Parts: sequence; C-alpha cells; structure tokens
Amino acid sequence: MRVPLLSIADRLARRLETLDFARPVTHVYNPLVYARAGHARYVELYGRSLREVILLGMNPGPFGMAQTGVPFGEVTLVRNWLGIDVPVGRPRDEHPRRPVWGFRCPRSEVSGARLWGWARDTFRTPKRFFRRFFVANYCPLMFLEAGGRNRTPDKLPAREREPLLAACDEALRETVRALEARWVVGVGTFAAARARAALRGMEVRVGRMLHPSPASPAANRGWDGQAMEDLRRCGIRVP
Repeated sequence: MRVPLLSIADRLARRLETLDFARPVTHVYNPLVYARAGHARYVELYGRSLREVILLGMNPGPFGMAQTGVPFGEVTLVRNWLGIDVPVGRPRDEHPRRPVWGFRCPRSEVSGARLWGWARDTFRTPKRFFRRFFVANYCPLMFLEAGGRNRTPDKLPAREREPLLAACDEALRETVRALEARWVVGVGTFAAARARAALRGMEVRVGRMLHPSPASPAANRGWDGQAMEDLRRCGIRVP
C-alpha cells in the first residue's frame, strides 16, 4: 500500500529539482532524492497512521537528515532507536567539505541527538512516541556555500526563496491533511513562522518550541526541560 507521506515527499522532491540557486550557494543537497531509501523507511515505519502533533524542523543538517534521509536524523539514534539502517546514495554534486557517508557517518549532529534523545528518554519506545507525534522538516534541501558553510532558507534572496516556500508550504498542508494533525509545533522561530503562514485558515493549531541547536545558549542550558515546558505551554500533554 502506498504511504501518503511518501507520495507527498516524492512530489515535493520533483518540484524542488526544477529550482535554481545562485551564489553564495554553490551546492544543494536533496536527501529526498539520494537518501530516499532512508526517508521511505522512516515514513513506512512511523508515518502510516494519524498523528496529533507534528514537530516541524527547518531543513536538513549536514550530519543529520543529509546523511540518513530522516528529519533531525542523527545516525546513531536513527539506527539504534528508530531501527533504520539502509544504503544511502550521494548527491549529484557533492561538496568536498560535506561528504555524505550515509549510515557510516562518523559525526554526530547535536540537534538531532538532542531531539531524538529526548524522545527516547521521555517515551522510551518509538511506538509510544509515534502514537501521538511525528517529526518532519519544512524544507528538505540543504544549501552550502563555497567554504562548506550552511546557508539557511530564510537567507536566500526573494527570487529564490519564494518558489521554494510555495512548494514547501503546499507539502506541509498536504502532510497535515494526511496525518489529520491537531498541532504543528515549529522547532525554532523559522519553522513556526512558516507553519503559521502556510496553515492559515486550516483547522490546526501552531506553536513553537526552542530549537536544540548548540548555537543557542538557551538550548545548551538544558534543552530537554525547555522542550517539555514549551509543549506544555502549547497545551500538549507530555508524555
């Protein structure tokens, strides 16, 4: 049986492949294409039924979804807790400073380790977590500059950003409809703002929680506790 979320991802991937991005962006990774097997396994295992809450990230990190195809997909937790370990391809144009090793990646992504580590420690099993929650990324593309630095979607010029946001907005609306989610919680300010814009007029509530990035001093002072408080402030019971 076809998984609706996989169809949504495939349509989004095809649409985004038609977009062009200019300098300072020199490389664009689309893990929905080269790491489709990892993403497909994720939604096949955990995205087949309805969900109350979608936790929405911004876009892939270099040692997370860019390696595994799973949102916030820190390799060790994806393999050992989510039970996913599949072959991953390579981007068409790979940046020499940001190689894709797939599940052989030796680096850990802090944001993904914090988010999925919180899910594991709070809910104990994936079954309990995914009974109510699902994790997605708003934008599946990772943008890299010549030196290997990430460039986030909000920093793109308007002529490049607007068609990207239009495609990602539509995919988010389709995802909310497919899961019949009652809540979309943006993990960070950008994701929350895009959710509010994309979902205006739909019967879904939008909230925000602190991003687990190590660049955030607040996240470094105990992200797990802040995440719990943010969800409770939204009115979402945890666990």
